[in-house]
Amino acid sequence: MKKILAIAIAVAALNLVRAQDTIDINGGIDIFGRKPIPVAITGFTGEAAEVLKFDLYVQGCCFVSPDAAQFVINGTDNGTVVGSVTDKVARKVAFSRSYNGASLRRQAHAFADDVIQAIESTPEKPIKPIGATKIAFKSQSPGGNGEIYVADFDGAGAQAVTSDATIVAHPAWVPGRMTLYYTSYARSNPDIFMHSLSTGQRRVIAGYSGLNTSAAASPDGTKVAMILSKSGSPNVWVCNADGTGLKKLTSGLEDSSPCWSPDGRWICFATKKAERRRLAKVPAGGGEVQYLSTAGAPNPTEPDWSPDGKWIAFTSQTGDFNICVMPVDGSLPPTVLVAGQNPSWSPNSRTLVFNHGSMGHQTLSVLDVFTKQYKDCRRATGSNSQPAWAR
Repeated sequence: MKKILAIAIAVAALNLVRAQDTIDINGGIDIFGRKPIPVAITGFTGEAAEVLKFDLYVQGCCFVSPDAAQFVINGTDNGTVVGSVTDKVARKVAFSRSYNGASLRRQAHAFADDVIQAIESTPEKPIKPIGATKIAFKSQSPGGNGEIYVADFDGAGAQAVTSDATIVAHPAWVPGRMTLYYTSYARSNPDIFMHSLSTGQRRVIAGYSGLNTSAAASPDGTKVAMILSKSGSPNVWVCNADGTGLKKLTSGLEDSSPCWSPDGRWICFATKKAERRRLAKVPAGGGEVQYLSTAGAPNPTEPDWSPDGKWIAFTSQTGDFNICVMPVDGSLPPTVLVAGQNPSWSPNSRTLVFNHGSMGHQTLSVLDVFTKQYKDCRRATGSNSQPAWAR
């Protein structure tokens, strides 16, 4: 419990990140595969340099010499991060700033956030920072059952949430809170638990006979969508945050992986229709199921709706597993981005965390959707999967 409490305290104490609205990406056929922004980093060493390069790369930057850079990022990291950004096109210093009050690693994350704000953000298109955000995931040792862990978004500082010594799966954050839902066999049945990271307390919110899994909290945290098999087939159900007020939304033969639209009106999920795997959505209050086209990306599953409401990321299986993204309005067909599974959006609506690898070993990675650049979270050791990004 002390470790989990430390996570909550660290997040609360870090005030270097400023909350802003999500970035607005314009539509068009050249959205994916954009050219990264050329930047040069000078003066930074060790851990600070590692953090900067990770954060900037997965948000659309590439690294070149100062002569070839559009922006030059210069600074020092002698216990305190001091940094500046020079815009070579405008021939001016975009900003110069020092950071303190946190570890060197967190200072570097905060500086990287400010760099992205300086080179990408505008008043009309502000970007939400991700440097202080967290991910939850399942970590499994060889021959073990696995536990739920929480870490920084790049995999650093991983700490165990559970110690159930049994099968666990599908962690999901309550938006804006240090609370997780996940499935555990701690009571010899796949039950859904709600777990406060601040207090360490947890309780069962769905422990019906059969399958209880894939909990997904609504954007305001008052509702939970989940997959239950209490009436026979695994279907989408919704209830209040504490498990009361249970209501069945679907009646398909094999539903899975529900997620919410950011306005809370819809629940997207994977299902089967005429023996084909499909994506569909259903009104959160109940109503007619609507099917979504994923032409060119067959066997879709594990959808996740971006916080800005514009994109759905999902896994497509055609022999191998691939991460795909499509616009919610259907204006473009799905785009295959990279090999992997279990995509989860960051708060900025352009970065995804996912897992990839062999059956015996899965690695977490962070992907910039629009340049298709990605980096492995090498600080998260073990076989890691089913990541969920806190928003």
